[in-house]
Amino acid sequence: MITRVHRRGSRVGGLLRYLWGPGKAEEHVNPHLVAAWDGAGPLIHLEPKVTASDKRDLRALTAMLEQPVRAGYRPPTKFVWHASMRLAPEDRHRSITDTTWANMAVQMLTEVGVATTATDPGLRWIAMRHADDHVHIVATLVREDGRTNWLRNDYLRCVKATYNVARRYNLHRRVAPADRTAHRRPHPAEVSKARRAGRAQTPRDELRRRLRTAVAAAGAEEEFFAWLRAAGILVRLRHSSTDPRQITGYAVALPGARTAGGQPVYFSGGRLAPDMTLPKLRLRWGTPTPLPAAPPVGRTERVHAMRQAAKVVTAAADDIRRDAHAAPARAQATALAAADVLTSLAYTVEGDRRGPLHRAAEVFDRAARDLYGWVQKSTSRSQEMRAMSRLVALLGRLSGDDDTIAALALIMDLARLADTLEHLRNAQQRLHQAEAARTAADALRVVAGGRQWAVTLPLTPTSTPQLTVGGGRRTSRGR
Repeated sequence: MITRVHRRGSRVGGLLRYLWGPGKAEEHVNPHLVAAWDGAGPLIHLEPKVTASDKRDLRALTAMLEQPVRAGYRPPTKFVWHASMRLAPEDRHRSITDTTWANMAVQMLTEVGVATTATDPGLRWIAMRHADDHVHIVATLVREDGRTNWLRNDYLRCVKATYNVARRYNLHRRVAPADRTAHRRPHPAEVSKARRAGRAQTPRDELRRRLRTAVAAAGAEEEFFAWLRAAGILVRLRHSSTDPRQITGYAVALPGARTAGGQPVYFSGGRLAPDMTLPKLRLRWGTPTPLPAAPPVGRTERVHAMRQAAKVVTAAADDIRRDAHAAPARAQATALAAADVLTSLAYTVEGDRRGPLHRAAEVFDRAARDLYGWVQKSTSRSQEMRAMSRLVALLGRLSGDDDTIAALALIMDLARLADTLEHLRNAQQRLHQAEAARTAADALRVVAGGRQWAVTLPLTPTSTPQLTVGGGRRTSRGR
């Protein structure tokens, strides 16, 4: 079940005429009320009467819903709130009665703040049904005491309330509440421009992926900017207005992504991801563990580094289980450092090609990041993990069976850490991230099992299709 919040309007009568009308394709069958605000009286008295011309007389119901608005103090221009609760396809075989629909709607609206008891002069609302799989809810946003209820963050509150209702009524499809850990989707204009240019990814997504790799491979901002410039990324630094020697931020651009006037399109770190601003990166790096400037790299060194990283990853999984309840901030810092290890490993195995290991690293990063772009202070374990991440990034591409086997063992250890992270996110009720951790663990086991191994050295680089370009269109919220 999911609740969709439609655009607010200013015409109650027009919306009611549409809901009680035949619909755009004669899909409205037997429209009738199933619930209304507390104190409205029997529903049969609110139900629009059928006139002699076989039409509904909606004037009385419209007037009752608009009455608080007419008497309110400075009511808003768009005071009509419209939402619809709809069952998922796998739940539509269930015969849900009007009483059950009424109870579900009231419980959802009570949690959101639309429905109140008769002792609270709240909003006036109705819930009507004209199909088996959904109901419509119409409310006016002026309370009966004349005050306006703006219903801010109504969509997020409705999603959370609907999830609780679906769980309470044991429905199969339950859309978890938003946790604000996903990246912002590219604008349709960015998607169209990337498609015209023949790009597999939008510049925003490609820059985010490359910045993740640079963050995992660097231990301080100097290494970070040097890594970006070595990768061909244009970097623009922002200096303090009081102390020109102090760097306060940065912006990056792809050389081939330019405006119509030929200027590079720069994105600040915060526009690419909430946790990639320079102050948060500094907090994430902490005090870096020094590494040799140019460590000797050979097959033996790669095998040793992979095995050393596997031991650290195993110890990190134990730390997350131990710190889940006693020190969640420490567990969060360890999980984020583990995402860096997987990102560096994906770069070592696949290079710049976005293969299955890169995609698993992106999903794992979604599961590991904190809410609202927060970054926890580094710990001794996260510092050790980040040192391994930097070391793995400096190893170069795999060249033989020994280091490939060691890399596969490290991938299996990361899959087990993803299982631990899934349990942590489930305990925290962060269900989207728990699903991401489960998906990452499955993908890592597929790669480690040899069914989709990604070690390839193509003579020419090949582009991998990206969902944001092929399916990045947004849908309108109009009703």
